[in-house]
Amino acid sequence: MELLPNDAIVCNVGHFDCEIDVKWLNQNAVSKDTIKPQVDRYLLKNGRHIILLAEGRLVNLGCATGHPSFVMSNSFTNQVLAQIELFTKYGTDKQYTVGLYVLPKTLDEEVAALHLAKLGVKLTKLTEDQANYLGIPVNGPFKPDHYRY
Repeated sequence: MELLPNDAIVCNVGHFDCEIDVKWLNQNAVSKDTIKPQVDRYLLKNGRHIILLAEGRLVNLGCATGHPSFVMSNSFTNQVLAQIELFTKYGTDKQYTVGLYVLPKTLDEEVAALHLAKLGVKLTKLTEDQANYLGIPVNGPFKPDHYRY
């Protein structure tokens, strides 16, 4: 690390947190300044600085300001349900042919329903009277195909 250019930014983009010798850096640096959370600037004995991101852990998790795990869970759940949809329709008269499709609204609604508890929300079911009044099936889909969430 002592040979790195001054103010080199060091981070881990895909392996374990043993890829960068953070212990050595903490023991041998003259000083450590926290620039902001998950961004530390070390002064080495040779006068050079190293900027370490996420304490040497995975930078996409430690420094992420974009997709929190809840959003990723929604995305991955959507992908899994889409794969199940394709698989279960394969070999039937409802099989998808090669092409680009907007998947059924019921899949989006299932993803949402699976994640509501994390938000502290309890989902209630429509009664027959409510469904008739709204002109939709009791079990959905609850929005028309052209509706974008």
